[in-house]
Amino acid sequence: MSKVKVGIVQTTCVADKQQNLDKAIVKIREAAAKGAQIVCLQELFTSLYFCDEENYDNFKLAESIPGPSTDALSAVAAELGVVVIASLFEKRAQGVYHNTTAVLDADGAYLGKYRKMHIPDDPGFYEKFYFTPGDLGYKTFKTKFATIGVLICWDQWYPEAARITALMGAEILFYPTAIGWATTQDEATNTKQYNAWQTIQRSHAVANGVHVVSVNRVGEEAGVKFWGGSFFADPFGELLHQTTVDEEEVIVKELDLDRSDYYRSHWPFLRDRRIDSYQPITKRLLDND
Repeated sequence: MSKVKVGIVQTTCVADKQQNLDKAIVKIREAAAKGAQIVCLQELFTSLYFCDEENYDNFKLAESIPGPSTDALSAVAAELGVVVIASLFEKRAQGVYHNTTAVLDADGAYLGKYRKMHIPDDPGFYEKFYFTPGDLGYKTFKTKFATIGVLICWDQWYPEAARITALMGAEILFYPTAIGWATTQDEATNTKQYNAWQTIQRSHAVANGVHVVSVNRVGEEAGVKFWGGSFFADPFGELLHQTTVDEEEVIVKELDLDRSDYYRSHWPFLRDRRIDSYQPITKRLLDND
């Protein structure tokens, strides 16, 4: 399909897992009513962002994938005929947990999952305590409406991840996200951080000639104000829409996938890649050690 309507769901979250899941389903229905064919939910949408602390009790939030949440979302996807991209806390085995996104096709079929590869550890974002780094590699999913790639939050800062996923055939890169500002932080710093976050993702659109869709949460949780600002960018990095930083929103935009062919032909970055010269990228640093 040349054109596909993509919906994003930007919401606040609460402590009750079922309440968050029910809310997400309501928002998916709202997006579908607006014409969405693919709907992307924000990172870890079934809970508050629990990585603000290192607390063993939070492991109880994890579930198997496929599991209860994907079962509920699969039923909704099949009923509405929409693809659902759902970021969840995966319990793979006792003591092994991942930050994982499941992809459900428009007939409700479970297409697979992507496990977050890059795991941060910062004040208020103690993800290394909870998540084992992904071991499935980068992934694309052939859905009814488009071939999509999914990366997760901290993956946003790594051009290598976007490049590989695009080279695998992704027509749209989706980034479910949970990122925000410390409530004690000044406005100027807030603006710089948001601009850097958006700029790096728009650069992935430009470098790879694909649409980028980034979905963030809103609301204040444990001293962090999640900054929303979810957006759509076209294959040359132009903003097609940007949400507010403090309101829940369900937005649907039509993306013309043929624009990738246009931009890749006129700005042939993939043609001119010097793949023979890139071997050093597999080193941590090029300091001869």
